[in-house]
Amino acid sequence: MDEEFAPHYEPADALQAPRYTGIRTFARCPYVSDLSGLDAAAIGIPFDTATSNRPGARFGPEAIRAASIALRSWNHELGVDVFKSLSVGDLGDIGITPGNARKTAGQIASALVPVLEAGISPVALGGDHSMVLGELRAYAEVHGPVALVLLDAHADVWDSYYGERYFHGTPFRRALEEGLLLPESSVLAGMRGGLYSANDLDEPRRMGFEVLTCNELRTLRPQEYANRVRERVGSAPVFFSFDIDVIDPAFAPATGTPEVAGLLPHEALAFIRSLAGIPFVGFDIVEVAPIYDGPGQITALLAANVAWEFLSLRALAQQSR
Repeated sequence: MDEEFAPHYEPADALQAPRYTGIRTFARCPYVSDLSGLDAAAIGIPFDTATSNRPGARFGPEAIRAASIALRSWNHELGVDVFKSLSVGDLGDIGITPGNARKTAGQIASALVPVLEAGISPVALGGDHSMVLGELRAYAEVHGPVALVLLDAHADVWDSYYGERYFHGTPFRRALEEGLLLPESSVLAGMRGGLYSANDLDEPRRMGFEVLTCNELRTLRPQEYANRVRERVGSAPVFFSFDIDVIDPAFAPATGTPEVAGLLPHEALAFIRSLAGIPFVGFDIVEVAPIYDGPGQITALLAANVAWEFLSLRALAQQSR
């Protein structure tokens, strides 16, 4: 479609239609199936049967959408009008196969490739972290191998769980084996908690990743973290994956594998905002399991705001172009 006549999608005016009305889509953006005219899009991946502990992230996309109704357009921290700068729609959920992570990875990749080929930046709402393998297959098909910026309590590079190689703790090892990632251009940060062996954090470093534990990350000012990411990423296409368990469970209890002593919400948001200017090709937020949330849905609310910050980064990158 001619760009001059392409539709511009944004939320309904909250001063005309109260935020709690209408069908639950991300940030009240229109549900669309036509990819034309979109700059970015939310897309749900409701898969959680590759979890090792508490299930329930299949309902993450629904909870994040419900919590996103209060999001507004102007990001005063980054100085960008998100929904005026971007045409944003909600593409609904990708079809998945419960109980079959390997097949689901293929379904995710097939669904995302046309989105990426249309020049759209997805913000995927999960779903357990096994879904990222399918995402990375799609990104690699369109952009070539990508750099990874990860905020997560776990590095997710184990070889297998219970003999299963396609699990939420294994996706980045599988992605490396498939040639989807550039470990020498990637930064994994936020790791903490008990490990299976003394070598668990040495393993991703041997693979070529830069690894910052949560305590190491906390010693850095946001700009110092951003400088390390920029130096590492260089000119590579880069994908941002955010596991909600990087946040301390006092503030984000609704996740499958909580680890104590995590980041505070304002710390995580500051690290995200510090990366303004990097032209990320896409984003995801994973492991929101709303059954474990409190009555105020604080985990889903934070996840929705993380997704909005991702859109803000995308809007700033578009302005710079």
